[in-house]
Amino acid sequence: MSSDELIRGYAEALFTVVKTEGDLERVEDELYRFGKLLQSNNDLKQALSDLSVDLSQRVKVLEDILANKVSPHTLGLITFVVAQERGRQLSQILEELSELAAEARKSVVAEVRSATPLDNRQRNALEKALGEATGKKVEVKVLVDPSIIGGVVAKIGDTVIDGSVKRRLQQLREQVNA
Repeated sequence: MSSDELIRGYAEALFTVVKTEGDLERVEDELYRFGKLLQSNNDLKQALSDLSVDLSQRVKVLEDILANKVSPHTLGLITFVVAQERGRQLSQILEELSELAAEARKSVVAEVRSATPLDNRQRNALEKALGEATGKKVEVKVLVDPSIIGGVVAKIGDTVIDGSVKRRLQQLREQVNA
């Protein structure tokens, strides 16, 4: 079985469990956010995938990080994947799960980085604008990233729309230096 098939298989299994047993929207969002944390933190990824570290210690790391921040259902799903020695693929599995959930709702996921949290009105306006731009129903997942200064950066699949202040400043710098 290829790595992609393995990742898809785990994502499908987790999706089935979440859909049947849990609060799909909440658990999906928590899993998505944890996946993004994992992608940006190599030390955490290493701690969860190092098989020389006892499973109970890897689970303790998860509990220390996620206790009171995610539902017990979410923690259980993440712990299951780590216990199956798939910590190295965990972020990919969680990203695939998010895509599967969006597909089931006949939509696509837009990962949006914003300097500040977006309120419901802003999120809805962004979903509408991105939907019009792509011709698809769009679900916005917001990640707060103060480094972009202002505006937003949206990623849908392989397409990136950069409307950040940081990017505009870079463009101005390039024009001045040209």
